[in-house]
Amino acid sequence: MDGNGARAIADGAKGTRMGRTRVKICGIRSAEHALAAVDAGADAVGFVFVEDSPRAIEPEDAAEILVALPAFVSSVALFRDPDPDVFAEIESVCPTTHTQLHGDESEALVGACGPAIKAIRFDGATIAQELVRWAACADVDAMLVDGSAGGAGTTLDWHALRRAVDEAKPEKPVILAGGLTPENVGEAIAIVRPYAVDVSSGVERSRGEKDVGLIAAFCRAVRRADVQLEG
Repeated sequence: MDGNGARAIADGAKGTRMGRTRVKICGIRSAEHALAAVDAGADAVGFVFVEDSPRAIEPEDAAEILVALPAFVSSVALFRDPDPDVFAEIESVCPTTHTQLHGDESEALVGACGPAIKAIRFDGATIAQELVRWAACADVDAMLVDGSAGGAGTTLDWHALRRAVDEAKPEKPVILAGGLTPENVGEAIAIVRPYAVDVSSGVERSRGEKDVGLIAAFCRAVRRADVQLEG
């Protein structure tokens, strides 16, 4: 991964928000859905390199999708507690713009695989401290806050996250994930004011299968939320 490309996510985006809300569609497994996301207005598409995920993709297949993406659309490789050698091998096959680490990685592992977007599991008792911790890590460009004890894809307490962000005042972008759908993303944006939103299961017709209509509806809902905030 190009370090300059990875750090672009934080360029001019101190704190949680600056300008419009960026959109990432994660768990992409086909060029059709990647280009549908782009056409709908998504800023980034994500590839899951976690073997036991229903959204997992082989690096070679992701690389074929990568070359089909138009200019200025970012790509994100998602890993969970990767072995650094395996990480390096996958990145050599599919050199994405950004890396997202979605496990219990230590600062040392983040350093070996970074710069990266570090996912944090939401816990109301610790989220403020976790935001401070990872914002201080030189190898972290942004923090992605995901679902709570219910697991990834679970809606979290947006008001509590907003309070934690106000307390922590992180000097790096905060990305919101976890249970987002076309129906609720507008409310989530209004409350949290994140730099970006990240969706996967919320735009699927069945587990692991993206729906073009839901992708478009999600992006429209984000744009409507931004217009309302600006108004």
